[in-house]
Amino acid sequence: MLTVALKGIAARKMRAAGTVFAVFLGVALIAGTYILTDTINRSFDDIFTTALEGTDVVVSPKVIVEQESSEPPAFPASVLETVRQVEGVEKAEGGIFSVVRITNSNGDTLGSEFAPQFVASVLPEPFDVFTYEEGRAPRTDREAAIDQANAEREDIGIGDSVGVAGEGRLRRYRVVGINKLGDTASGGSARVTLVRPEAQEVAGKREELDQISVAASSGTSPIDLERRIARVVPSSVRVELASESAERRTKDIGDDLGFIKVALLVFSGVALVVGGFLIFNTFSITVAQRIREFGLLRTLGASRGQLLRSVLAEALLIGVLGSVLGLLAGVGFANGINSLFKSFGIDLPNTGTVIVGRTIVVALTIGILTTVVASMTPALRATRVSPMDALREAALPESRRRGRVTAVVAALLGALGLGMLLIGLFGGLESSSSAASLMGGGAAAVLFAVSLYSPQLVRPLAAAAGRPIEALRGLTGRLARENAMRKPGRTAVTAAALMIGLALVVFVTVFAAGINESIASAIDRNFKGDLTIQNIDGFSPVPRSIERDVQQIEGIAAVSAIRFSEGKVEGQKATQRVAAVDPPNIGSVFDFEFTEGDKSSLEQLGDNEAILDESYGKSNNVDVGDDLEVLTPTGRRLSYRVVAAVKDRTDFLGSFVVSHAALAQDFGETRDNYIFAAFAPGADVGQIQKRVERLVKERYPSAEALDQEQLKKSQKEQIGQLLGLVYALLSLAVVVSIFGIVNTLALSIHERTRELGMLRAVGMSRRQVRRIVRYEAVITALIGAILGTVLGVLFAALISRPLADEGFELAYPVGTLLFLLVLAALAGVLAAIGPARRASRLNVLDALAYE
Repeated sequence: MLTVALKGIAARKMRAAGTVFAVFLGVALIAGTYILTDTINRSFDDIFTTALEGTDVVVSPKVIVEQESSEPPAFPASVLETVRQVEGVEKAEGGIFSVVRITNSNGDTLGSEFAPQFVASVLPEPFDVFTYEEGRAPRTDREAAIDQANAEREDIGIGDSVGVAGEGRLRRYRVVGINKLGDTASGGSARVTLVRPEAQEVAGKREELDQISVAASSGTSPIDLERRIARVVPSSVRVELASESAERRTKDIGDDLGFIKVALLVFSGVALVVGGFLIFNTFSITVAQRIREFGLLRTLGASRGQLLRSVLAEALLIGVLGSVLGLLAGVGFANGINSLFKSFGIDLPNTGTVIVGRTIVVALTIGILTTVVASMTPALRATRVSPMDALREAALPESRRRGRVTAVVAALLGALGLGMLLIGLFGGLESSSSAASLMGGGAAAVLFAVSLYSPQLVRPLAAAAGRPIEALRGLTGRLARENAMRKPGRTAVTAAALMIGLALVVFVTVFAAGINESIASAIDRNFKGDLTIQNIDGFSPVPRSIERDVQQIEGIAAVSAIRFSEGKVEGQKATQRVAAVDPPNIGSVFDFEFTEGDKSSLEQLGDNEAILDESYGKSNNVDVGDDLEVLTPTGRRLSYRVVAAVKDRTDFLGSFVVSHAALAQDFGETRDNYIFAAFAPGADVGQIQKRVERLVKERYPSAEALDQEQLKKSQKEQIGQLLGLVYALLSLAVVVSIFGIVNTLALSIHERTRELGMLRAVGMSRRQVRRIVRYEAVITALIGAILGTVLGVLFAALISRPLADEGFELAYPVGTLLFLLVLAALAGVLAAIGPARRASRLNVLDALAYE
């Protein structure tokens, strides 16, 4: 049977190559995902391990409440003296490592767009882990050293200047050193090194530290020293061995970047599922073309089991070959995905490719199993042809009973999938990951249900898609439409591959349009100010001195800021986002939509009071007059009395709102996230905006000043970047589906060889034959596109329902959806190029003699 399988592959090399390609793409993406994420994790491990060389024990802030966009609060510098007094401490030194913005002499920021930039303080031996390639370490508060990668990228040398903006205005320093951290690579991030007092000043951490590095004296065990230090330092700090600290930080980074692996594996799964449809169709073609061969084998004594094993052996060989090639290509795909991320400003560290055993096992297993499972049904059908029918090349038997069973299974699967979607959306599950998993499984079930039922939809959809072509092209259009309807099962499987990819594209497109519309409406509704000042990344804090400087510009009537932190409310597992405002002033630049209470509740908001988001209150049974018991990042447990409720349509304000004073004292957060400025009546709007923009650009390179239209455009561009990344990853599934159309057309031409010869004999030209094949491909693609569009819009509408109370406004970009339909038709034309040429070149006499 192995010999038969090898000969079957050799006889149809191009078709086998197409199937191998389908397996190859999915496996390569899976292997590439694991290789990329393992490489990133190993790179961070190298960075943290190198950074802690010479250190035995590390003292750092304890993370009491996880925060997505904020650093843990620094601890008092007085802890350093306490540590130095501990028996067994040879040396201890405090350090600063904080996020800042670094610029070159022209004012341009260093590093990649979304990569962080840091300020680090100079450490003495044995804690200084930087190797100076040029120059030396800074010694005064006007000197700085920068990392080698950015020095080379920006052509910065000794004696040049760099600017650093942290929690204050931009400060300029003379470069006296260019360093690197061992042999590690920092990706697109940038780093500047300053003396500790200056680093504390820049980071806004006077008399505070981010870390204490401790070296044990001779004869003192690091474990013993760790225990001694832990007994005397405050409970707000963490004491751990250097190796434990490196391991923990690597794990934290891995958890933070875990969404990348999940997202890439989802796209890999989509590509493999679409590839499964191609594999199914390919083996259906192979079986149909080998009916006579199977009949001869049966006549010579081969059993059904042997035929089944020969087809499965062929599938196994193709699966192994595609999986091995995909695994080998995984390294290239990992680099390709990394380059794709870089093109979108996401530059992650890479210190060397990492391939572990799990990657090899998972990639090969999934690729081979997918191929064998997808080929199982065609293999079973091959065994059902009797020897006599096979010798006459009768068509493979179509079972009505199987069709009815399939319809029932499709109905049950669709009902199950819809139920899972609804439970995930409206079931009130506490775990967001559980809800997301349930919704993802439900969506997959619905897609498979539609795929199973789609043969029943082929005829009406082919008629709808083919009528315009028939009206324009006459006979060739009619023949193409009828050919698409001739084998509804095969056409449906081909269209289903495109349907899955396009359904996801449409869902993402519609949902992104809804997000853009919701944000634009929220800006128009709530942002009363004329300008909004935010971080250039759109979410990180900005220096708190901006508010004071903007207030001093002539023509500015009001300035107020919103700050954010996070806390844990008693009785709830999830961390809650908390907003803070300046109660007397915020109302002049930001409009709150009160559902209980009024503007006076805001203006008189006390430091132990909160304003509740109505949606959060309903979900957690919290009402006006209740108390919120909150654990803050500083470790304090506090109670806030709810005095009012507002409708927060885009969840901008988080779960509840407190005062600036409360956020500073209780949460340890004093930085602004968004600053709103309103112009004085009758002021020269253009001139004032230019003054603010000039101030921000010259003094605060981490921030940008935007009017309402610019703010909407900025938000739309950020969403557009993410959308482009999703489109790029989903394009692989679309490419595989195009190969599916090619295979289906190839089988259609094989089955209609005699028919095509008859058409040529009665006068049809080669051009008309090509048109028939081309139009058939277009109709098949449009069937998949129509089903995919309907499902994508349906998924977007369902998932938007729970978000409606948060102000989500579903929008349908009709122009974009029509453009996607046109692209699907063009994909059909592209897929038809090869088969159409082959059909038009059939020899008329040979075709007429074909049996």
